Amino acid sequence: MDDQRPGNPSQESLLDDLRQVIENAEELLKNTGQYHGALYQAARGKLAEALQNATLELARFEDVQIDRMIELTAIANRLHRDLSGEAKLLRAFKRSD
Repeated sequence: MDDQRPGNPSQESLLDDLRQVIENAEELLKNTGQYHGALYQAARGKLAEALQNATLELARFEDVQIDRMIELTAIANRLHRDLSGEAKLLRAFKRSD
C-alpha cells in the first residue's frame, strides 16, 4: 500500500500539479473578466469557488508537511543526541560515503 504521509514522492508530484492548476486558474480568471455573459459569469463563479477551496486545501496540506518535518527533526535530534546547533548542522550535512 502507498505511504500516505506528506513528503511521499507521489504526493509531492500531486502538490506540484495542484499548484500549477491553481496558478493556471488564477490566470484564467484574470484574463476572462471582460466577458459578461451569464454563462461566463456562472463558470467564473464556480472556478473562483473551486480555486479558493483548492488554495485553502493546499495551505492546510503544506502546514501538515511543515509540522511533520518539525516533528521528524525533533525525533532525529533526540535520537542522535544533537545538543547544539552545530551538532545538528554537522549531522545534516554529513556525507555518507
